[in-house]
Amino acid sequence: KAPYMTASKDGNIGGLLLAAGGSSRLGQPKQLLEFEGKTLLRRATETLISSVCDPIVVVLGADVSESKAEIAGLPVAICFNENWQSGMSLSIRAGLQRLLTIEPDLAAVMITLCDQPHVTADHVDLFANEFRRFGASIITAEYGGTLGVPALFSRAMFVEISQLDGDKGARDLIRNSKNLKRIILDEAAFDIDTPEDTKPRRQMLFI
Repeated sequence: KAPYMTASKDGNIGGLLLAAGGSSRLGQPKQLLEFEGKTLLRRATETLISSVCDPIVVVLGADVSESKAEIAGLPVAICFNENWQSGMSLSIRAGLQRLLTIEPDLAAVMITLCDQPHVTADHVDLFANEFRRFGASIITAEYGGTLGVPALFSRAMFVEISQLDGDKGARDLIRNSKNLKRIILDEAAFDIDTPEDTKPRRQMLFI
């Protein structure tokens, strides 16, 4: 595990899209909702493809067949988390493991979600550029008075990521980091929790 601590910050940054949840509160998989003519899953996948991230892994779970069809033909690897109901941590762990089988020398991983449709490839690249400049262990978005995803985790954090458990995802890693850089990203504050959130009226209120 020691090599995790010594990788250059000039190596590849993998993209990890978490899209496995069943969205029990919504009553349907959130990732298959349409937003401005595309499903949230397709939009978020294309965002990572348009960024500097390479390789890219999309973690699927609920409604996996329909989700796979939504991103068929795109240059990404799909990771199926059969235990998706156990929480986000397992998806992060499985996705990172898949990324490392594709590119063992990753310098960092950029974690994104489906339900933040205003996060763009330019935003993702901003995280990558800040990592190249400063080499922080974690670079996290700050919005609405909180710190969270999208967030970039350097290779120095891979061991801790591989030990995540439960539904908190990487929040505790962000909260406890002593080498953290924040990027103010108000666009990440808008997320999709109900079908109404996809309507133009809500978008206008956000703007």
